[in-house]
Amino acid sequence: MKFVPHDYQAEGGNFLLDTPRGLLWMPMGGGKTSVVLTALDALDLVDTVYPALVIDPLAVARNTWPDEVEKWDHLSHLNIQPVIGTQRERERALGIEADIYTTNYDNLVWLQEAFREKWPFETIVSDEVTRLRSYRTRQGGKRARALSKVAHTSSRFWGLTGTPTPKGLQDLWGQMWFVDEGDRLGYRYGAFEHKWFYQVKKENSEGRQYKQIAPHEDAFEGIMGAIADVTLTVKGLPVDKPLINDIYIELPAKARRLYDELEREMFVAMTQGDVTAVHAAALSTKCRQVAAGAIYLDKEAGAKKSEWEVIHDAKLDALESVFEEANGMPVLVAYDFISDKARLLKRFPRGKAFDGSREMLRDWNAGKIPYLFTHPESAGHGLNMADGGNILVFFNVGWKTENYLQIIERIGPQRQKQAGYDRPMFIHRIIAKDTVEEGVIDRLEGRMSVQEAVLARARRGRAALS
Repeated sequence: MKFVPHDYQAEGGNFLLDTPRGLLWMPMGGGKTSVVLTALDALDLVDTVYPALVIDPLAVARNTWPDEVEKWDHLSHLNIQPVIGTQRERERALGIEADIYTTNYDNLVWLQEAFREKWPFETIVSDEVTRLRSYRTRQGGKRARALSKVAHTSSRFWGLTGTPTPKGLQDLWGQMWFVDEGDRLGYRYGAFEHKWFYQVKKENSEGRQYKQIAPHEDAFEGIMGAIADVTLTVKGLPVDKPLINDIYIELPAKARRLYDELEREMFVAMTQGDVTAVHAAALSTKCRQVAAGAIYLDKEAGAKKSEWEVIHDAKLDALESVFEEANGMPVLVAYDFISDKARLLKRFPRGKAFDGSREMLRDWNAGKIPYLFTHPESAGHGLNMADGGNILVFFNVGWKTENYLQIIERIGPQRQKQAGYDRPMFIHRIIAKDTVEEGVIDRLEGRMSVQEAVLARARRGRAALS
């Protein structure tokens, strides 16, 4: 596919070309990955940028960067190697020659200790750089401290995020330290806080007092002015249509074997005679369940209607990465199976399952619910949920186009405008690669009927297995 950047993507790419060390603030779904890869590819013609290290949430390191290279024609020559898994798997990955190595933040301590003074990376890309915001020169998390020992030996450091100050302006000091080692905001956090902030007394709901820092009146202008030459906020995202980001996950080996077996059975059933659209969707149910991560047990074997077995957590891992990237912004999550809801609530106990009540809708719109899980039919026609947020995730997708469109409309572009927000709406679709879920997307986007989508996917799977 040919990459034709939007104006805001070109702006971000030019900033990276001109800024060896800096922070690019581009909202999630804005195409940061393709922008960075394109910039690295261009710089490689005139300077040394490889090997590059990209630090990400786990699912992004495993899937997103390699997938992006496969997606765009001009990047197909790049070699990307994820450095994840067990220590033996990580060591083996580092032994493979590549242009770009991707890893997750949890591996930073190990990675720094593995290389020490022989740190080989010319470029460091910190995706979701706000994970470094708590760094202090005398304290802070182990991962940020490990990276701090080598960050300034790399000729380039690019920090990426769409939410640079989730808890306030004080979050900028730690991120900026990795850019300039304290040149702009001060070498010590204490001096930075003393200059730009003051303490105020607060009282919690139990009447206990505590202290909190607040910025001085001139803090915003002063801090932003100090770092203006190495930061860029991209504001040109379109707001008239949703920005769709497809997140592909690989089925683990056990789940893949089960899926392939069920897909063979589906193919046989589909080719034995005429199959209606309803029957075609029903035949795909077991495959869709495995793709989502849990399969309902057969009643013929004595199982109850509601009994199901977990097959994998790959989608939950991917969703966790989305939550991390959202950085505190509320997220609406659409699911299709009851088992999805149970697993979502167990994995993310801060979330709530939408019960359709006015009280829960009010709490969502007031920003009191970080993650709201809902079936599209439970949050369909008429509800306005735009005040609560502008991020929607499809944990999985069903065949009904109306349900798909209706849940989008709850926080969609038109709703955002009606609520007074000039901001884009983001859709993340978590899709199991090489499964019938890809056919569901074809159906929802009008490219195929249900029967055509199911049969086309089954034929591809059949061909791959033969």
